[in-house]
Amino acid sequence: MADTHPMPPWSEWLVDSLHRSVGLKDRQRAALHLIDWMGCAHLGQTTEVGDVLQRWSRQQAPGNIWVCGHAGLNAAEAVRWHGSLGSCHELDDVHREAVVHPGDTVIPAALALAQRENSSADELLQALVIGYETGILLGLLSGPDHYARWYSTATVGVFASAMACAKLLKLSKSQMQHALALAGMQSAGVWQCRLEPGLAKQMATGHSAQAGLVAADLAAAGMTGPLSILEGPLGWLKATGALPDAPRAQSLLQVGADGAWRLHEVSFKPWPACRHVHPAIECALHLHAQGFNPAQIDTLRLETYAVALSFADQAFPQTPLQGKFSLQHGVAWALCHGKFGLEATSPEALADPLCAPLRPRVQLVCGQAQEQAYPQRFGARLEVRLKDGRTAAHEVQSVLGDPENPLSPDQVKEKARELLTASGLTSLQAQELMATCLALPQSQGLGPLWSVLQMQHQSQNVSSAQASDSKRSS
Repeated sequence: MADTHPMPPWSEWLVDSLHRSVGLKDRQRAALHLIDWMGCAHLGQTTEVGDVLQRWSRQQAPGNIWVCGHAGLNAAEAVRWHGSLGSCHELDDVHREAVVHPGDTVIPAALALAQRENSSADELLQALVIGYETGILLGLLSGPDHYARWYSTATVGVFASAMACAKLLKLSKSQMQHALALAGMQSAGVWQCRLEPGLAKQMATGHSAQAGLVAADLAAAGMTGPLSILEGPLGWLKATGALPDAPRAQSLLQVGADGAWRLHEVSFKPWPACRHVHPAIECALHLHAQGFNPAQIDTLRLETYAVALSFADQAFPQTPLQGKFSLQHGVAWALCHGKFGLEATSPEALADPLCAPLRPRVQLVCGQAQEQAYPQRFGARLEVRLKDGRTAAHEVQSVLGDPENPLSPDQVKEKARELLTASGLTSLQAQELMATCLALPQSQGLGPLWSVLQMQHQSQNVSSAQASDSKRSS
């Protein structure tokens, strides 16, 4: 007998789960993620990606939406610009179990639409919370089978940015479901981008952020899509290698009215490297503190989980990006120098005479304990054997920045300040921007934020013009 009570589309469950209260602590946490992203994006603008975007922007119509390093674009183009910047230095926030960097897509989309729609500060922060929740839920639903081949930050990011924008547009539940469907029709990004040189990884997140905004705008205009986009027989999950699991989906998506937002589960990254390299870096930093002379090291054995090995086995990195995705370089640099900052993957660092000889001595092993704990824990164990026979080891089960081993709000702010000043802002400008973002949970409008960002752009233009005049006169 046919089922007279068919299961509703999962998009309905997801949208229903997003209609719950966003409290002050949630908005404060969202503001902290905003300043973290601001640091990452401003510094990203100084990279090759920023140069490409400047050339690309010459073909785009000017607009009045804030753009880092540019006079302004229309909302969709501003979102693509900013969505391409957050991961340039591998410092973007991450939800470890979902293996998704939600800020890369959600924040650019929400910022641009909030300015276009003249949204309040409260509306912006609520949209960030909802966007993060969506991205994390889709990462959890799709799981490791999806992540093995698909760049999940991009593929789930389009859903996340769509829901953030849907919130700002005040769409009905039905319209939000269609926005999800339209987002799923645009989901893209495969991992070939990490096997070959290029900037496609950044382009993919820029596309996802922009496509999510477009999906919400079209849903608001009446465009419709397949509501079973997630679980359908030809839906997104099956198409991207993840078998739909209805009981698990219900447990994830049917959240009570007082359910905690998953934004609080997101990790802040302390070091500019792939998150899978961070446990190895932390182990090496602990061993460096014991005072080993790198010249006395004979061999090193690093035990970690299989995904880390598949992503970051690079004994001979040749480019800064390869250095950020190298377990061996992370271990060697941290052991030799006791830190892992922005300088750690420069061409000079990759050729460092202390570090380079150590990299091939790092034996990589899939550790049973680390493999069993992944993805709930990103762990590693590093053992150093000296030439005189002595050994020392350190194990990390919850890497720095994770909820069990968090960066404090002050540490997150210090990270943002360093990135903002490294991008060219003065210390005063960086402090003013951070203070404005952190004041948003108690603010009404977003006018102060747009004013600060516009003033900084004008200041940078003056500095650039003065530098050009100086060059001409000399």
